[in-house]
Amino acid sequence: MKLFIVILAHVALAYAEDEWMPKNVAQIKAIHQECLKNFPLSEEYIQKMKNFEYPNEEPVRKYLLCTVKKFGIFREGEGYNVDRVVKQFKMDLDEAEALAIVEGCVDKNIEGSSDDVWVYRCRKCVMASKIGDRVKAKSRDESYKQ
Repeated sequence: MKLFIVILAHVALAYAEDEWMPKNVAQIKAIHQECLKNFPLSEEYIQKMKNFEYPNEEPVRKYLLCTVKKFGIFREGEGYNVDRVVKQFKMDLDEAEALAIVEGCVDKNIEGSSDDVWVYRCRKCVMASKIGDRVKAKSRDESYKQ
């Protein structure tokens, strides 16, 4: 009976993993708003972040940690789900190229950093890559449409 429950739990977990979908623009905006509500930032930080400047300061890191957890791409103590990061942010890149970038940025946190520092470090690397260039370009394009 215990074995059956363990197998059922693994099947349920695998199914839940398969159900994850990249977030759309409306969901992304809602996540950002919820995290700003839970982790308020000064107007100075908000303005910097609009220009893709993310200061390595605790309030910003806590906000970023909140967003990646709500995106479903990061679990506390475990780290990033590389496949989900690729699906969410590959933009127009080939999946293999996006995967190589993300795998090169996502580390195992051998330093033992807190989750917010870990998230910040990996995010900074991804945003300095082709993925980051495309995220910035898409964001600018969408702001012109509004």
